[in-house]
Amino acid sequence: MSRPSRAETPLALVRRARAVNRRLALAYPDARCELDFATPLELLVATVLSAQCTDVRVNQVTPELFARFPDAGAYAAADPEEIEEIIRPTGFFRAKTKSIQGLARLLVERHDGQVPGRLEDLVVLPGVGRKTANVVLGSAFGVPGLTVDTHFGRLARRLGWTTETDPVKVERAVGELIERNEWTMVSHRLVIHGRRVCFARRPACGACPVAQLCPSYGEGVTDPERAAAMVKPGPPRG
Repeated sequence: MSRPSRAETPLALVRRARAVNRRLALAYPDARCELDFATPLELLVATVLSAQCTDVRVNQVTPELFARFPDAGAYAAADPEEIEEIIRPTGFFRAKTKSIQGLARLLVERHDGQVPGRLEDLVVLPGVGRKTANVVLGSAFGVPGLTVDTHFGRLARRLGWTTETDPVKVERAVGELIERNEWTMVSHRLVIHGRRVCFARRPACGACPVAQLCPSYGEGVTDPERAAAMVKPGPPRG
């Protein structure tokens, strides 16, 4: 199988990156944020909980959490042990409780209890960095953003979109390749692709929908049947 040249021109790189995004869109038509939420605050809290934890596990604890604490004021006024007990299964529950209560207090003090829709206001909240802010902006407010998590960064490098390892630099590099209105969706698609097919240690290259466009093809299993057996299904949709 022919592969893209590692010395491709900037224009060729842009065209290839956008072609990859189009193929991933066809491969994952149901791509979306895999955290369950109904409001921007619920998504913000769920994203804080997702650090070092799977989305599936977070979705198991948030129904009780969201029912018990329906707004920022409720989180701010809560006994920390109440929150800790509910979110314990997500790990690092004391630190996460501190972040949730800290951001809730700032929301009450500065934003009338509402989650702001601007990056600069979100990143100053406790426990909220650019990744979390872009998740909230993209999925709760419809503001395009690139969410550079472990999967996104790994795939961006494996696809030859960038050699950077710093998340902010990866975000900037990919932002120059992909159309702005596609930033949120390409984030979802890369994360899903990284979880289901393009694994860190041994990707399922033979079952990859973008194999022909990937300069790293061959780093993993290329036999179609063996690769197909490696592919992980997505989570059930409610």
